[in-house]
Amino acid sequence: MVTIRLSRGGSKKNPFYQIVVADIRSKRDGRYIERLGFYNPTAKGGEVPLRLDRERADHWIRQGAQPTDRAKQLLKQAAREAAAA
Repeated sequence: MVTIRLSRGGSKKNPFYQIVVADIRSKRDGRYIERLGFYNPTAKGGEVPLRLDRERADHWIRQGAQPTDRAKQLLKQAAREAAAA
């Protein structure tokens, strides 16, 4: 089964997450199929906190990928930001 989830990067106490499509059996920060974007929860100033390729995310969801709870929230947030722009 394929899932859309977050892969952690960054340094200690400074998280940075990649939004990826991965097999459910792979490790959190392990191998992934495709990178859809990123999420920076500590974005300051002019930094972009969320960037996501909505078309590819919708493609993977149509193919049966299951987003995790947090990834689902970020997908909704990206949709709201796209509608506002």
